[in-house]
Amino acid sequence: MLRLNKTRLQLVNTVTNSSRYRLFTLRKQHLKQSTAKNRKIQKILVANRGEIAIRVFRAANELDIRTVAIYTEQDAQHMHRQKADEAYLVGRGLPPVAAYLNSSEIIDVAKQNNVDAIHPGYGFLSEHVDFAQACVDADIKFIGPSPSIINKMGNKTEARNTAIAAGVPVVPGSKDAISSYEEAYEFCEEHGFPVILKAAFGGGGRGMRVVTAADELPKLFETATSEAQTAFGNGSLFIEKYIEQPRHIEVQILGDLYNNVVHLYERDCSVQRRHQKIIEVAPAFNLDPDLRERLTSDAVRLCQYVNYENAGTVEFLIDKDQRHYFIEVNPRLQVEHTITEEITGVDIVQSQIRIAEGASLKDLDLTQEKILPRGSAIQCRLTTEDPALNFQPDIGRLEVFRLGEGMGIRIDSASGFAGAIISPHYDSLLAKVISYSTSYNQAIRKMLRSLSECRIRGVMTNISFLKNVLTHPQFNAGIIHTRFIDDNPELFKLARSQNRAQKLSKYFGHVMINGPSTLFATNLKAANINPVIPKSDCSEKSPKSGFRDILINHGPEAFARTVRENKGLLLTDTTMRDAHQSLLATRVRTCDLLRVAPFVASNLNKAFSVEMWGGATFDVCMRFLYECPWDRLIELRKEIPNIPFQMLLRGANTVGYTSYPDNLVYEFCKQAKSCGIDIFRVFDALNYVPNLQLGIDAAKQAGAIAEGAICYTGDVSDSSKIKYNLDYYMNVAEDLVKMGAHILCIKDMAGLLKPSSATLLIKSLRKEYPLIPIHVHTHDTAGAGVASMLAAADAGADIVDVAVDSMSGMTSQPSMGAVIAALRGHERLDTGFSMQDVHAYSDYWEQTRQLYGPFECTTTMKSGNSDVYDNEIPGGQYTNLQFQAFSLGLASQFGDIKRNYVLANKLLGDVIKVTPTSKIVGDLAQFMVQNNLTEDDVVNKADELSFPTSVVEFMQGHLGQPHGGFPEPLRSKIIKDRKKIDGRPGESMEPLNFEKIKSDLVAKYGDHIRDVDVLSYALYPKVFEEYQGFIEQFGPVTKLDTKFFFNGPKIGEMVIVELEKGKTLYLKVLAISDLLASGEREVFFEMNGQLRSVYIKDSSASENSDIRLKADKNNNGSIGAPMPGMVQSICVNEGDEVIQGDQLVILNAMKMETVVVSPVNGVISRITTNVGSTVSGDDLLLEIQEKL
Repeated sequence: MLRLNKTRLQLVNTVTNSSRYRLFTLRKQHLKQSTAKNRKIQKILVANRGEIAIRVFRAANELDIRTVAIYTEQDAQHMHRQKADEAYLVGRGLPPVAAYLNSSEIIDVAKQNNVDAIHPGYGFLSEHVDFAQACVDADIKFIGPSPSIINKMGNKTEARNTAIAAGVPVVPGSKDAISSYEEAYEFCEEHGFPVILKAAFGGGGRGMRVVTAADELPKLFETATSEAQTAFGNGSLFIEKYIEQPRHIEVQILGDLYNNVVHLYERDCSVQRRHQKIIEVAPAFNLDPDLRERLTSDAVRLCQYVNYENAGTVEFLIDKDQRHYFIEVNPRLQVEHTITEEITGVDIVQSQIRIAEGASLKDLDLTQEKILPRGSAIQCRLTTEDPALNFQPDIGRLEVFRLGEGMGIRIDSASGFAGAIISPHYDSLLAKVISYSTSYNQAIRKMLRSLSECRIRGVMTNISFLKNVLTHPQFNAGIIHTRFIDDNPELFKLARSQNRAQKLSKYFGHVMINGPSTLFATNLKAANINPVIPKSDCSEKSPKSGFRDILINHGPEAFARTVRENKGLLLTDTTMRDAHQSLLATRVRTCDLLRVAPFVASNLNKAFSVEMWGGATFDVCMRFLYECPWDRLIELRKEIPNIPFQMLLRGANTVGYTSYPDNLVYEFCKQAKSCGIDIFRVFDALNYVPNLQLGIDAAKQAGAIAEGAICYTGDVSDSSKIKYNLDYYMNVAEDLVKMGAHILCIKDMAGLLKPSSATLLIKSLRKEYPLIPIHVHTHDTAGAGVASMLAAADAGADIVDVAVDSMSGMTSQPSMGAVIAALRGHERLDTGFSMQDVHAYSDYWEQTRQLYGPFECTTTMKSGNSDVYDNEIPGGQYTNLQFQAFSLGLASQFGDIKRNYVLANKLLGDVIKVTPTSKIVGDLAQFMVQNNLTEDDVVNKADELSFPTSVVEFMQGHLGQPHGGFPEPLRSKIIKDRKKIDGRPGESMEPLNFEKIKSDLVAKYGDHIRDVDVLSYALYPKVFEEYQGFIEQFGPVTKLDTKFFFNGPKIGEMVIVELEKGKTLYLKVLAISDLLASGEREVFFEMNGQLRSVYIKDSSASENSDIRLKADKNNNGSIGAPMPGMVQSICVNEGDEVIQGDQLVILNAMKMETVVVSPVNGVISRITTNVGSTVSGDDLLLEIQEKL
């Protein structure tokens, strides 16, 4: 003993003060640990949650060590609890994060359950020296560095000073932690900007802010302090000079209890956002070998200097001149330790456990010369964040969770399983995906393959962003730095996940719980049938020739000559447009048109044209069927390439109900022609020549056939009707010919053209214009349609409109079969069509029509009606008026509506009635019925009546000038002091900026927006927005069979959906739950053999549900939550005055704070939330009475 004391005294006298401290610490640690060196750990508690807890459990299991989990009330369903041998609840009644920071309770749980070691994981208590000391005091091994090391190296200021003492280069920074703004300002004055603020007692990017100018310092200092206090329980900060565009390299080290330290090489962690790592690479790609040697040597030297034990990471910044600077030590296991394990083969977690048991690095066969890197590994942090919204965390329920596995892929996850709830209380990390291969670029390819296989539904993820990074040329070349994300905004051009299967399942759930997505017009049910598709007789790969070949090969003029020279009457088939508009409220879906399209191309190739587009079609496609009308046109054109497509163009109104700028009309025709329209039937509801001129010019400029249409009303054979007599029609025809129309058309919207009138009018036109083809359109409302078409043909018409038999008659067009049969064998007019083809075509539509029972006109209309000669109601409108009367409870008053339609027409000056003027007359008629007004009442009370908007705008002149002028004094009484429009309305309208519209739409909906979508928006802005919202919510409903689209499937019924060629979805609804407390029902599916479920809000129960108010986006004073999260603090009270920029509320989501500031000056009128409340995006937080 005397000799030992003498030796010790001699040693103390010969070492420096620093060495004396190191030797004393070393011997103290050695004496303490040597007593437990051979004591094997029997039971480990992991004081953490999620994937890191599971990672430690797995390492312990392989070492035959029993495992214990802790969990909070919020984590009762979490996977880490189930992976341990034992699991115990902690923090009952505490906030979620506070529960995992409750060190005394965790120690108590360990002692009560014979735990002899605690692993802290990362985050939470992993760097709390008090917790590590509490473990030691309780005689429980702390698997990590000793408390003294955590105190020295976990404190950034202490670590920095130690690095300086050890001769490791550092970035200029504060010597000690700072706690006041004044201290930070003094440092900035000395060293200049930029600087970086860091939490002194924790990492992970929390409490970290870059300050570039003095005016930013106060606010950023406050938020960094607050965030550090929340995350680590201590708001102290460290400040240092900010190195711009550095590379962030960290060295993994292991130290035993005997002052032996080795490095496991480095990781490149430069790809970061908000100072949090996203992608890590090991080893660092394209790192200079000499620099690697300096980094690893400095890391080992620093750790040896402090007698570092267990696992840790020494972090450096590399500037542009390849100089390295120490920044910190993380005295714990790192999130990205996985990739080091992959390239070295060292199980770092097991090494931690063995070192805690007393094993030396040599015992573990971990000597530096034996540790060699092999290949390359990449880790991607898959998070529940939306990169498009500045990585805003998302919360919710994981509806689908499937990750890409396979060779070279490792996945560390815990939160990921279908049904898991992602809460706002913890980090947004969902899974760590690790790829390994022989080279860096091979590892990238494996990672891309894995991410492409991932299917995560229910919450937003950063997968698309990760893929953008992995495919970026700079990343592939290894040219990255900590500003890489900020300097490459193209990374945020994200490919949207289609998520088709899950969206369609939500659609089915919605329909089955809340009813059809489109309002049914009748109580008739859709038939549960699958229509038989007629067989085509065309066996060749290319379709039979048709009239479109002439147009394509020779142009519009030659096409018109060919039509005029043709022997036999030509037919236009309206089945795909006007027929179902008149009989089925325009509700026929694209899928039912496409099924029969090949038959039409093959067997009806002699047709002059197929009518398949018009205003109502365009509108209803988006508004009620949730289809894109342009896609309908494009898809049908692919199936019917040989027959001209024809559409209705409402002159200056295109396919809308008002006037538009001229450039919109021209652009619409250009796009319609490029998508497949060949013939534009240009008409104007008032036969207003300037509007017709615009439409014809636009059609011709697009390279299409301009068919100038004259809207027919009245009766040219009745000499007592003088307003719309033969001279009137001949004058309009003359104007159309002068405009350059290729074809003349008589458009009889109501079926008023009697056989005698047809003969008179067509003969007159043929005599005057012998070289121009004449086309006649009518409706069969009175039942005389076939007779009128035969009379028109006999009088010289070249083309007539017909509908296939099962879709003809009443308010539709005359029967195709009847016209063909009547002219069979006729020397001059035989159509050349096969009756067998007509029958097969008709059979298909007879079955298909039954799918549309909810819109079947025969529910209210049992036959045609000759009163149309009196009321002059157009065919399609006749049906719609009946439906409207039915839905408004006015079915018994339909006769009154028709009589008032006559009076309304008279009051408006006897206008030509076709969309949109027919709607105006109908609106006024319904207005009169609902308000019990007579003709005299309307005139005498016009000053005090609130007329329908359509009537007012018509009287202002929004549609143009009617033949004979406006009725006075009614016009003046209705429009009062409103502006009158003289001349063509669109002439004075500003051109639309299509590029600006497209840019706005892309920003709102994504890169899938096309030029045709811009036109849809320009024509129907509100309808287009609702359509886009529906598709975003419910997916490609166009892929569903019609019976399923309207009614959804029955329980247990299999639905087969072909999403695209080679991708088929098999879906079956298994059950629907009772109403839940949230006002939702859970719908269970079997999808491609896997069980899935979705929650659907039951609209009938919403009034009893606890539904949060949403902010009014049109009201600047309605303040909503910018992201999901928890209300951390409310900075104002009701009645407080605020100015623009004042802090209102602070939200915390996944440890990220967001300050909600006032956008206006005003007074707080209402606060609708509380501190601690969990809110979703756009939930109303408070309201401000704005001061203007």
